[in-house]
Amino acid sequence: ERELDAPSGATLMEPLRDMDDGVAAICGGMCSCATCHVYVDAEWVAKLPAPMSDESDMLGDLISRRENSRLSCQIVLNDALSGLKVSIAPEE
Repeated sequence: ERELDAPSGATLMEPLRDMDDGVAAICGGMCSCATCHVYVDAEWVAKLPAPMSDESDMLGDLISRRENSRLSCQIVLNDALSGLKVSIAPEE
């Protein structure tokens, strides 16, 4: 478990990509590769906006998809998400 600092308005993908063992984020946040797949902690799922159709489509192709799966490039951080907990999904 790690605590990361990220500015409001940044995507969750950015600090996760900068970690040595974080997400690959190959497409750079364009929602076209799912290499920033994370599992959102149950207490936080309802606090996030629903995924847009392109994110849902990308997640639909993953073997490791769960109900709490999200692409971290689509989660924009703000003060209300301070303390957000996620786990990095396995690479596919």
